[in-house]
Amino acid sequence: MSLPVPVFPRPFAAVGLAVSLSLTAAGAAWAEPAMVPPPPAPPQADAAPSIRLPGPGRGTPDSFADLAARLLPAVVNVSTTETVKPGDDDGESDGDGEDAPQIPNFPEGSPFEKFFHDFMSHQNGPEAAPRKMQALGSGFIIDASGIVVTNNHVIRHADQITVTLQDNTVLKAKLIGHDDRTDLAVLKVETSHPLPAVVFGDSDHARVGDWVLAIGNPFGLSGTVTAGIISSRGRNIEQGPYDDFIQTDAPINKGNSGGPLFDMQGQVIGINTAIYSPSGGSIGIGFSIPSAEARGIIDQLRRTGKVSRGWIGVRIQDVTQDIADGLGLKAAHGALIAGVEAKGPAAAAKLQVGDVIQTLNGKEIDGRALPRLMADTAPGQVVKLGVWRHGQAVTASVTVGALPEDPKEAPAPKPDAKAQGSVQLQGLGLTVGAIDDVARQKFNLAEAQKGVVVTSVAQDGAAADRGLRAGDVITQVQQAEVATPADLRRSVDAARAKHRRSILFLVQNADGLRWVPLPLADDAK
Repeated sequence: MSLPVPVFPRPFAAVGLAVSLSLTAAGAAWAEPAMVPPPPAPPQADAAPSIRLPGPGRGTPDSFADLAARLLPAVVNVSTTETVKPGDDDGESDGDGEDAPQIPNFPEGSPFEKFFHDFMSHQNGPEAAPRKMQALGSGFIIDASGIVVTNNHVIRHADQITVTLQDNTVLKAKLIGHDDRTDLAVLKVETSHPLPAVVFGDSDHARVGDWVLAIGNPFGLSGTVTAGIISSRGRNIEQGPYDDFIQTDAPINKGNSGGPLFDMQGQVIGINTAIYSPSGGSIGIGFSIPSAEARGIIDQLRRTGKVSRGWIGVRIQDVTQDIADGLGLKAAHGALIAGVEAKGPAAAAKLQVGDVIQTLNGKEIDGRALPRLMADTAPGQVVKLGVWRHGQAVTASVTVGALPEDPKEAPAPKPDAKAQGSVQLQGLGLTVGAIDDVARQKFNLAEAQKGVVVTSVAQDGAAADRGLRAGDVITQVQQAEVATPADLRRSVDAARAKHRRSILFLVQNADGLRWVPLPLADDAK
């Protein structure tokens, strides 16, 4: 399955486009990343201070040949076949159909234009015959009995999966289990003799600058070995709730999906999954799932075919400096609760929208890390959360639950709304109105929706800069519910009277709830 589009849906826009590494018969689409200007050169000093290294540096290995020879037999090619029926979307292919037949640019209205148009309509119409699509990826053997690890997007929706060993032996593979959220899958092949296997290493011990080796099936070129270093750790590329990728400059391309990233001891410390690329080829920015995260998922898939995760039932976002200013926090860290599942563990522990979770079992956390830490916690375990609430630090004990298959979004707060009218907040660049029958019809709001609706946004105002749009609903201001435009005006005036630098809105739209800080000016009216 070829996916140059994000593997996991997200409510917020990604920094760039992560191109999945599987190779299919469909064309590839990608977005060209923005060009970042180089930083200004530092001023020249009279004498450069000496730098003390943490240890003696090591040079480039003389050769990777011995290591590659030992590891290559355990790396396999993964091939899938999928039947695409007329009217299907080609199994979530890359979408721009570069290798699909294109109609030539004949003169408008000419017989040739009509002929090719009718021909293509017949080929792709509802009466057309089903088509077979093939996809190629990589994988590696972790057990001599025939257990193979690969990416979920390589085998997703496949009718048939085959694994090709280094000696060109082709084996049918059975899907044991897969996990959409981490893009991992486990396969099983049957063989009459033990297969060469590799072992997982500890990615937590891998350091930026360490040498790594990638082996896979880029563009169908089996057994390709590339080398590089770990470029960064803990990368969040907006692909899912548990992003914690290893970034590497070892060349990986389409078809490398599911292949291993080895350290110099020949242990798997990552599973190659995505790249940033303007062309679909390697530019030295690739991403691998760290083994520390993958091992637990793979063990569960081998045992039960599915993954059980811890969950407390909150929707969170990072605390930025603007949000910290709006809440009166000195340091911008923690996980700000934007929604609480009505029947979830957090609700049972009396956690509230607007709480800032700052510590987990005594250790400081941020919003990006909390979902991953909760997922790694066994259901039934009690965790202690350090929470900042309305200027005070409190402790909450939460019994972790099991993540539901389809968790629901937290419901919107339900204050009473009686007053009508609208208010223009020029300093913030938006106009708000009461939620009445006219507003519900105009902005397609639910009957039970409460709060204050944004009726217009100034193009050059602060609200537009922060992504507010007409039809968004403001349900809380500074962690207090608002029911009318007058309530909102009073809250803004009170914040200005206290000379706050920003004010915090809880905004609801089709993507759910999120906290939005807006800068305040003392002289704004």
